[in-house]
Amino acid sequence: MEMRDVEPDPALGAVKTYRYLRVALVALVVLLFAAVALEWWATGRSCVQGSISAYFHTPVQAVFVGVLVTMGVCLIALKGNTEAEDILLNIAGMLAPGVAFVPTAEVGACRSVPFVVADVPARVANNMQALFVAGALVGLAVFAIARREAAGGGLGRWERLGLVGTVLLLGGGAAWFYVDRELFLSLAHGFAAVPMFLCIIAVIWLNGRDAQQSVRAGAAPAANVRYVAAYRGISTAMLVALVVTVVVSLATRSSSLVLWVEVVLITLFAVFWVVQTAELWSKGLRRG
Repeated sequence: MEMRDVEPDPALGAVKTYRYLRVALVALVVLLFAAVALEWWATGRSCVQGSISAYFHTPVQAVFVGVLVTMGVCLIALKGNTEAEDILLNIAGMLAPGVAFVPTAEVGACRSVPFVVADVPARVANNMQALFVAGALVGLAVFAIARREAAGGGLGRWERLGLVGTVLLLGGGAAWFYVDRELFLSLAHGFAAVPMFLCIIAVIWLNGRDAQQSVRAGAAPAANVRYVAAYRGISTAMLVALVVTVVVSLATRSSSLVLWVEVVLITLFAVFWVVQTAELWSKGLRRG
């Protein structure tokens, strides 16, 4: 009996790609937490930095930057279940490298090795300008692809909205960078981090709404209602954690409470991807 090679199923390959990207986001959170935990252990378990971002100024720096940049790429690569979700993921992905490249002004006193004063302005100048160049080229490529896929029918509302958002985000960031470099160095980290998490929270909330609509429409089994509760709980808890982080940070400038609230926030981020991976394990994307 003649045996034939089985042709790979492109649809199955796409589902696996979604699955791997979501699992990768969880793995990146584990990587970041492991690096922070090892630094804490190296200090003799005697102290912690005031925030996760403050670990940029410790041996954790390479992991911190690498995790955020990779997260940004994964968020942009992931196709959202809806156009609105896709745009929010793209915005969060574009903001993540900014959080990495512009360090928090809080240096902190807890570290396993002596603090070495680095030329932060020069590093930020190099990294951010490289990001602006890459972002502009990617934006042009996306615009060309979108026009080609429109096949002469013109860009849709969501495509136009996404492109306008990209131009405003990159253009606004570049303008701020070149017009007032000192203020950019002082505030850009927070101005990127907070909207990034707000976009993620909005994505999680949309998942709860859309999962519920899928159950009601019969496109998903009734048992999937448990995912609706999970998405709503995660988005609510993340919003509360983000508000607490901002308030405490502004009120105290440096407090270990900010660190622990951020740990909760990042953990919930990972939990969301675990839940969505479980819900969409065999589908990749949710059907309406």
